[in-house]
Amino acid sequence: MGRWEPNACGRLAQAALELFSERGYEQTTVAEIAKRAGLTERTYFRHYADKCEVMFGKSGALQEQFVTAVAEAPESMAPIDAVAAALEAVAQAFADPREYRQRQAVIAANAELQERELTKYASMSAAIADALRRRGVAEPSATLTAEAGIAVFKVGFQLWLAASEEREMSQVMRESLDELKAVTARHGGGRPHHPSC
Repeated sequence: MGRWEPNACGRLAQAALELFSERGYEQTTVAEIAKRAGLTERTYFRHYADKCEVMFGKSGALQEQFVTAVAEAPESMAPIDAVAAALEAVAQAFADPREYRQRQAVIAANAELQERELTKYASMSAAIADALRRRGVAEPSATLTAEAGIAVFKVGFQLWLAASEEREMSQVMRESLDELKAVTARHGGGRPHHPSC
């Protein structure tokens, strides 16, 4: 086998997804993933730090896309609108929900993978907050806006994965963000009620 293996990352990710779906995450070894992909264990560890990471190979690119879109949003945009523009940009990378349903089912079935996914989301939120701070957004607004953006992404992504969902991901993201804005705008139609003494 040559030193250069075409699309090793993609082959390993596909093999891992198949094996995790067939046997379960805990019952699958890195050696079995590499063998299924027609590669060596050594090649696996050149691309992924551990067994978990193979499920999150695209998260770095996704985070970079989020940060770039926030940075490139017009300076006049409010922070939440810059994040909305980033959600729109990121949504374009997700074409067919069927590709992601099997992956999410594997993650949902394993606590270690769920924990790693939460770590990836936290990393994305921190990177977005940093991008907002570079735009001049003060704290706690930068962190709150970034966290809200990631919450919208998580909720929108889960809605988009539903078997009955037919909308484009960008539309689901826009509607999820609108829902968040509506929830935060509701204040009971008047001044807060203070009980009399």
